[in-house]
Amino acid sequence: MNKGVAFVGSLSDLKDHSFDVITMWHVLEHVPNLEEYIVELKRLLKPTGTILIAVPNFKSFDAEYYGRFWAAYDVPRHIWHFSKTAIKKLFSEKEMKLIEVLPMKFDSFYVSLLSEKYKTGKMNFIKAFFVGLKSNKSGKQTNEYSSHIYVIKNE
Repeated sequence: MNKGVAFVGSLSDLKDHSFDVITMWHVLEHVPNLEEYIVELKRLLKPTGTILIAVPNFKSFDAEYYGRFWAAYDVPRHIWHFSKTAIKKLFSEKEMKLIEVLPMKFDSFYVSLLSEKYKTGKMNFIKAFFVGLKSNKSGKQTNEYSSHIYVIKNE
């Protein structure tokens, strides 16, 4: 039984419909040719396959709190910033369906810690911890967490 594949190279080197599941943890925001990349993901995914994508959420409490110092903006490395609506639209245009959105609750602490450093020049662990807690509390009410995991199915 194949437990997974490690790969170094170009996506175009891989065969069509090679994967049941593709996971991308904080990758999509770095991809220069987004729509072409999504077409490649669809090509690689089996007809009943699933993609799991984690990306930062610019609509979160910590993004609003830190503003231009929010670490997950990470310009110029982060080329794109996504909302749930944008993810749904991008993938539905490629005949893929957003099935579920899950919170990445620990990201609020890490992103807040980095944001504190960007804002003040210091790693303020205590303040970052409390901003992370507030962000998760807000996320519980608004369903807008610091980062989300999107579960997308091929159609």
